[in-house]
Amino acid sequence: MTRAVIALVMMALATSAQAASPLVYLRDIDPSIAQDMRYAGRDNFTGKALPGYNAPECMLLRPVALALQRVQAELTAANLSLKVYDCYRPARATGAMAAWARDPKPAVDTTRFYPALDKSKLFALGYISNFSAHSRGVAVDLTIVPRGSANPAFDANVNYGPCTAPQAQRASDNSLDMGTGYDCFDTRSHTRSAAISAAQAANRRVLLDAMQKHGFSNYKREWWHFSLNSADSGVAYDLPVAPR
Repeated sequence: MTRAVIALVMMALATSAQAASPLVYLRDIDPSIAQDMRYAGRDNFTGKALPGYNAPECMLLRPVALALQRVQAELTAANLSLKVYDCYRPARATGAMAAWARDPKPAVDTTRFYPALDKSKLFALGYISNFSAHSRGVAVDLTIVPRGSANPAFDANVNYGPCTAPQAQRASDNSLDMGTGYDCFDTRSHTRSAAISAAQAANRRVLLDAMQKHGFSNYKREWWHFSLNSADSGVAYDLPVAPR
């Protein structure tokens, strides 16, 4: 069997598995929700795209996607929009995150994501785990942006400031100012942190209230992380995120 034939067979198997899974593309449910899929590129704490992210697409269990659609409908009335950073996460990507956390000398310097922490303590502090609700299709990392605003391009050659710095010094993002950047491993990222401004706390409250109203639970150490526990079957998936 030639390499070309093998590649076609593997592609057909992946397509078949994707079709049989309960995961749906958020873009098919609500294309108005902005997407900035960080683990499909280099703007994340590992500094590279993670395995299994073969496309910058948000996938979720259908009930989760439909719940986000309801949140979006309410925010639209205020001229705001959700923007997702991460949705379904293949189990292999979760494993790659864990391996990165254990690596004392990673190839890329991403300390801007953990400017005040020893990287070796990320497990103990609850920022990194061997397992994730993302792999079960019920968790989503997201923020709020002004409706219709453009998402700034990430430039790997720019020396961005730490995730705890004032918004203008962090990596470019059209998010409302939430007090820290996304995936910031710092106590200021705790949803109810007292170390942020009143305006930043108010922005977090808009996101928290909108998500909780539609059944989502927040992870207290990450203002951006929400799960729809009512949809959780306990089954983790490792299908790649394929082009839509």
